[in-house]
Amino acid sequence: MSSASPYQHGFFRVAACTPLVTPADPLANLASTLRLANDASHRQAGVAVFPELGLSGYAIDDLLLQDALLDAVELALDQLREASRDLLPLLLVGAPLRGDSALFNCAVAIHRGEILAALPKTYRPNYREFYEKRHFASASDIRTDRLRLAGRYVPFGSDILLEFAHVRGLTLHAEICEDLWVAVPPSSHAALAGATLLTNLSASNATIGKAEFRRLLGASQSARCIAAYVYSAAGYGESTTDLAWDGHSLIHENGDLLAESQRFSSEPGMIIADIDIDRLLQDRQRTTSFMDCASVQSLHSRAFRRIVVDFEPPAGSLPLERPIARYPYVPSDPVMLYMRCAEVYAIQQQGLARRLQACNAQCVVIGISGGADSAQAALVAAGAFDLLGRPRRQILGYSLPGLATGRQTRRNAMALMHSLGMTATEIDIRPSCRQMLADIGHPFARGEPLYDTTFENVQAGERTSHLFRLANLHGGLVVGTGDLSELALGYTTYGIGDQMSHYAVNASLPKTLIRYLLHWQQKRQPPAVRRALRSILATAPSPELVPGPEPQSAEETVGPYALQDFFLYYLCRFGYHPAKVAYLAEQAWGVAEQGSWPELVPATERRAYGGDEIRHWLQVFLQRFFGGSQFKRSAMPNGPKVGSGGSLSPRGDWRAPSDNSAQLWLQALETRRRPPWE
Repeated sequence: MSSASPYQHGFFRVAACTPLVTPADPLANLASTLRLANDASHRQAGVAVFPELGLSGYAIDDLLLQDALLDAVELALDQLREASRDLLPLLLVGAPLRGDSALFNCAVAIHRGEILAALPKTYRPNYREFYEKRHFASASDIRTDRLRLAGRYVPFGSDILLEFAHVRGLTLHAEICEDLWVAVPPSSHAALAGATLLTNLSASNATIGKAEFRRLLGASQSARCIAAYVYSAAGYGESTTDLAWDGHSLIHENGDLLAESQRFSSEPGMIIADIDIDRLLQDRQRTTSFMDCASVQSLHSRAFRRIVVDFEPPAGSLPLERPIARYPYVPSDPVMLYMRCAEVYAIQQQGLARRLQACNAQCVVIGISGGADSAQAALVAAGAFDLLGRPRRQILGYSLPGLATGRQTRRNAMALMHSLGMTATEIDIRPSCRQMLADIGHPFARGEPLYDTTFENVQAGERTSHLFRLANLHGGLVVGTGDLSELALGYTTYGIGDQMSHYAVNASLPKTLIRYLLHWQQKRQPPAVRRALRSILATAPSPELVPGPEPQSAEETVGPYALQDFFLYYLCRFGYHPAKVAYLAEQAWGVAEQGSWPELVPATERRAYGGDEIRHWLQVFLQRFFGGSQFKRSAMPNGPKVGSGGSLSPRGDWRAPSDNSAQLWLQALETRRRPPWE
């Protein structure tokens, strides 16, 4: 596996820390904070977030107004500042601070021996068990932009962003507990001003159902702001006079939960995750309404001050602290996968049903090969006809064996069509293929075993030509069976070939997902359909266009679809640098035993890929995707977009020139790493 650092590939490591708290004992809390700060530094975190009022304790009521306590808090902050000289991360600690003739609930930013800023809480809960207005003023009440703290003046206010000088795209904002729970959190304004890392120093006591609500808040705020959100909460040691504390810390990124702490632990805790700054920047660039919102908001809000953090990313190798799914198009959670499969079929079936009504088509024509893609299209057609209340016999399925079609796939095709109640027909296209080869003077017609591209495409063309003429004859439309993976790799025959149809229901489904869709259907179908699908799933992907003792292997030509779908996801969905895509692939696929495998992946496919193998197949992908096949995608037929992971329709997610070269991407891959940050 790669020994590179995540920092070299656009990641940034964050920590959410939950120290043991001693109520109203700042020096004891300082010691507890320092232990976790040292741990975070040892694990190479760039930011460590601690709970609200962690240096004093949150649940200490009127002790917050005692000068002895507040003096001790300032002393603890000064000692923490001095101790931070030898620590890597920027520390965000919670403390009650005096200033402007009031007391403020603050997040204090400390880094490399300097207190960079104090950021006060804006929204103070004063309902149910909370009485914060009894003790604290709001950030909206301050009349000065600096605060005297531990003998020195520091920037003060909720309008502060911390900009990391040597980490491209990383700008931090801190808010405190209740700030997240209001209708428009301060972090929303900060995100629109450019903040990509949003943090929350929280106390948040434990009550029934509150943990799930925190998860929803963190997920929704990070998604709405297209940002990372690090939430640290108070835990064991806080006073339980009237409340309990679960230390529930969370790290989200654009709606995804990256890390979550164990609740109700009696030990200090820390969760770590590597957030993907590149992903956030890419999504903001693509989501142009985000900038529209920022432009509108700038008319109604004050400008943010920016403080530069002189943070140097650590050198050397580090393991990635982040799960990387081997199959990014396939949810790892079984419940989510079940829901995804149901939704995919609903989208495909509705799309086809509407097209049938709009065209007033009497039937549909589908070429059934005995493979997974045509099986998926057949199941979608069956569902669409059921939706419209039409008999399935109006689905005209054709097995079109060519010059290299095997017995097993022919049996698969006929079994599937009969079991679904379609009208099943077999047309032998070998005579017409031989006639075409003879007409154009191909050596095969003279008895020479030349199995070139022309030989293959004559068969693909004959199949499609038959299907279109059959559709003319019966007043129907041709349902395409090609998938997203084939479109990405250009592994289709252009024009009157498998690239063309009247409606391409599978056009935004990758091969790795189609396998799971068929497994899902297998559990829902009658026994005869289940048997047919079981046989189809046991058959390796093959175009069956070249004769030989063994079936022709698609993956020997274009590479393992598991890898190629992985590359497609990160290059098309996020536009990542090829070196980063290779790095991610090595993290996901470098060790077969690492991480869990989806249960439907056969044991024979649970293998690792070395770095050289990954880069070889990535070169194949880059050449085929960027350099040679865009003209096929530019002319692709209509078909429903299914997932946010990408559609290659020129009317959807992807537009590109057909005469582009892949050289830029191939050269970028050869660098083996991202360019320096500066």
